[in-house]
Amino acid sequence: MGVTRRQLLWAGTGIGVAGFLAACSSGSGDSKGTAPAGGEGEKPRAGGTLRVGALGKAAAITRDPHGTQANESDYLIISLIYDTLTVPGDTSNTVRRLAASWKPSADLKTWRFTLAEGATFHDGTPVTAEDVVWSLKRLRNTPAGSARLPGIRPESIKAEDAKTVVLVSDYANAELPLLTRLTTFVLKKGTKDGELAKAPGTGPFKLDWYRDGNARLVRNDDWYGGKVLLDAIEVKIFESPQAMANALLAGQIDLASNVGAVAARTAEARKDVQVLRRPNDMAMPIVMRTADGPFADARVREALRLVVDRNAMVKQVLSGYGTVGNDILGTGDPAFAKDIPQRKRDIAKAKKLLAEAKFDTSKTYELLTTEDIAGLAESATLFATQAREAGVKIKVVKQDSKAFWDSTWLKGDLYTTYWGTNDSVVFFASKTMLSDAGQNESGWKNSAFDAAYRKAMATKDATERGELLHKLQEIEHVESGYLLWGMADGIDLAGSAVRSLPKLPGYGRVQLEKTWLAR
Repeated sequence: MGVTRRQLLWAGTGIGVAGFLAACSSGSGDSKGTAPAGGEGEKPRAGGTLRVGALGKAAAITRDPHGTQANESDYLIISLIYDTLTVPGDTSNTVRRLAASWKPSADLKTWRFTLAEGATFHDGTPVTAEDVVWSLKRLRNTPAGSARLPGIRPESIKAEDAKTVVLVSDYANAELPLLTRLTTFVLKKGTKDGELAKAPGTGPFKLDWYRDGNARLVRNDDWYGGKVLLDAIEVKIFESPQAMANALLAGQIDLASNVGAVAARTAEARKDVQVLRRPNDMAMPIVMRTADGPFADARVREALRLVVDRNAMVKQVLSGYGTVGNDILGTGDPAFAKDIPQRKRDIAKAKKLLAEAKFDTSKTYELLTTEDIAGLAESATLFATQAREAGVKIKVVKQDSKAFWDSTWLKGDLYTTYWGTNDSVVFFASKTMLSDAGQNESGWKNSAFDAAYRKAMATKDATERGELLHKLQEIEHVESGYLLWGMADGIDLAGSAVRSLPKLPGYGRVQLEKTWLAR
């Protein structure tokens, strides 16, 4: 399995064009992004235990902050215990966390991150730049390290002084801070693998106990980030969204995280349940291999993009809890090219393109998928039905999770994928579409795209850089191996007493330090 795939279900990244200059100088733009519930003018109160349900399987439990978090439950626990350098914000895509500020060199290759004042580990030890450097090098040396920190080699991560971390990129990168939002969890320097279960973090909550994927976390009164309101958070692992939703409706938990559209429909009639929708939470594209195989011809890929009925997909697969896609990833980015014409269904044109490409319509092509998340396999089945109208015969093959990530992901000719971060065009360009990207899902190599990306990253002027990012998206829209038919809303269910839940997509939803209970 790809080491970072499930983590990316949680993780929003990116630093939007508009927020670049402010972030460069000070890391400004506090992480708010909460959805207040209940009566207006309520005064937040301290105390209480928030019972949170999160998806996961006992067989996939992990405690390593830099390892494979196949369970959302584990990722939630880790994110509350350990801080990353930056996090998503509501006014800027990247805002300060353990890093109080950051500043680039004139050539945009060297970035200096200054650590937050008063940051300590849960055992009272001050956080130093050496701790951060050791943690980032540990992260970079994981099997997927080159994809997690693109352009940053281990030897290019150094401590300048006790509070300053220096990252040197192999190329100019105006958006390097976005790389520090995902898995840059900071551990104490020298932490051994056998000590991870009890290793102190720097986050708003401290571990009280952990049993079989379930955990109790207690408030960190010394957290540098401000006052934490809840006394504790109890995380309960659930193997299915429906079981988690049932527990919420029965009053057994207070929050059902990422529970899906089916549960939302059931809960909407309940006055004692809050339904929180987070737009642009998850991208669910179909990947067509461009390097070789039956979909290497760009005309064939365009035909499949013209075959799909996007509105029907959103309506049937997502029960309307989502939006239509236009084959460009990063729809929540302020730099997203909304003016590129929406691709619409055109069966006649699709057939013409297939004929021109001499595509063999006598064969049956396999579309590989998993049931890792709700709607993924259903999207494959509906697409196969739609494609048949253009004479393309597709057989949907469901694989178990391990087989899919080990054998199909990054290798298959036609398969579904999903990303739980969708707020940055640059994120996907750097990680999945550059010719040398560590997670190039379609094997796409496009020199014009690569050149546009490098030029954009070397451009400090926001307006000029925005134009270059637009060009990047134009190329992606026409040439890439992605068929992005839609984006799913993230959906949480909460009890009536829960207040100030995070409303940001991806990694933003684990920021529970400002959540409180009105009881």
